[in-house]
Amino acid sequence: MEPLGTTTLLLLICVSCLFFFSAWRKRSGRGKLPPGPLAFPIIGNVLQLNLRDMRQSLHKLSVKYGPVFTVYFGSEPIVLLSGYTAVKEALIDQGQEFSGRGTQPLLEKIAKGRGIIFSNGERWKQLRRFALTNLRNFGMGKKSIELRIQEEASFLVERLRNTQGRPFDPTVFLNHAISNIICSVIFGDRFDYEDKKFLTLIHLGMENTKLFGFFLVQVCSGVSSLYNFFPTLLDYIPGPHHRMIKIDEELKRFVLERVKMHKESLDPSCPRDFIDAFLIKMEEERQNDQSEFTTENLARSTVDLFLAGTETTSTTLRYGFLILLKYPPIEEKIHEEIDRVIGRGRSPCMADRSQMPFTDAVLHEMQRFINLVPFSVPHAVTKDVHFRQYLIPKGTTVFPSLESVLYDSKEFPNPERFNPGHFLDENGAFKKSDFFIPFSTGKRMCVGEGLARMELFLVLTTILQNFTLKPLVDPKDIDLTTIPSFVIRLLKPYQLCVLPR
Repeated sequence: MEPLGTTTLLLLICVSCLFFFSAWRKRSGRGKLPPGPLAFPIIGNVLQLNLRDMRQSLHKLSVKYGPVFTVYFGSEPIVLLSGYTAVKEALIDQGQEFSGRGTQPLLEKIAKGRGIIFSNGERWKQLRRFALTNLRNFGMGKKSIELRIQEEASFLVERLRNTQGRPFDPTVFLNHAISNIICSVIFGDRFDYEDKKFLTLIHLGMENTKLFGFFLVQVCSGVSSLYNFFPTLLDYIPGPHHRMIKIDEELKRFVLERVKMHKESLDPSCPRDFIDAFLIKMEEERQNDQSEFTTENLARSTVDLFLAGTETTSTTLRYGFLILLKYPPIEEKIHEEIDRVIGRGRSPCMADRSQMPFTDAVLHEMQRFINLVPFSVPHAVTKDVHFRQYLIPKGTTVFPSLESVLYDSKEFPNPERFNPGHFLDENGAFKKSDFFIPFSTGKRMCVGEGLARMELFLVLTTILQNFTLKPLVDPKDIDLTTIPSFVIRLLKPYQLCVLPR
């Protein structure tokens, strides 16, 4: 027993030294990384981070080490950017160098570097350009998509009317409506709210978002170091990643079924949706062996658009309604603006927005206050980058803190307090701010920003045109805190009533 114990101890020491040497090389051998807390072998900075509230932990480190600092998630260095100036310098002024997508072995196992969100290099450029072009072609920012949103909002109003003033959780209602809008763009049509395949699709998307947040906590706790050195362990270590992989397979299976249906009825002269457009592009590049327009990239890109186009907007609306429940005078002022500008005889349209500065300010303040994706999706530098006085090695993952910009106390006084006045001038006119970056900024900013902004305005105003929101508790007792998450802020379940106006 004693020799075995000695051998095991020596082995552990050797492995620890290996991890420590690897981390030291990454910190000092290839570049001068920004300062940060001392990292331990294998676990990195896990002991200095509160895994239950990563956002607060990283904020404290930014106060101590400055707006650009380094932490280790396991053995991997992560550069964090805090504050408007640092984020702008990186994502805009040096946008190309910071346009890579940071990844982890699990994300690589799922996405395989395909699609719009997790691809890099020329593949990413081509797929992103194609997605932006075709989202515009199929109506993003135009009257056609506005009509689709108005139609879906009317279905949602009827569904809310059927609650007959009874309490309900708005999660499912909003998810179904918002999802149907992106589905009409990528699949060519909306789904009935009772369609079993559609309900399964929605459930998979919601579950994926929650599991992704839980997995990132594992990443930050040092489990990722094992994944990075021994990726095959992913198949044997229990955890949420197994379910995430299965969910992704089910989502791709659904998309490929729709692709097969589209192929059977495709008219190249008249593309109906994103899938049709992609199939036509695939045929055009059939002789190009290096083409990025493949079935695999079609499936991944469609899943990316579906997930990104559903959860973020529906969660913003759900949180936004909770804010209005807590502050009835704000809702009442929106009602007054709706009655004055739109009235009750027609549906709200995007042209109304410029005449509704208070409602516009409330929507902006909701997105700022909610701070839905505090650290964006991880970036990576595409080459060795000189940034300020540092040298960040190629491939290093970078997290820009959107929260530090959205909660800047000089730009937004008392940022922890919900205040539409942050976006209004002294005359009550809407006031823009360069610090408003809930969709991120630079070359990797959200491709669906235009669609999301239309959805938020049209759905919110349509519901408030028809209903008054009623809380089940005293407004002062409504809790606006969220479930801590490093990836996307998760809202606690709640119920409300809607009363016809």
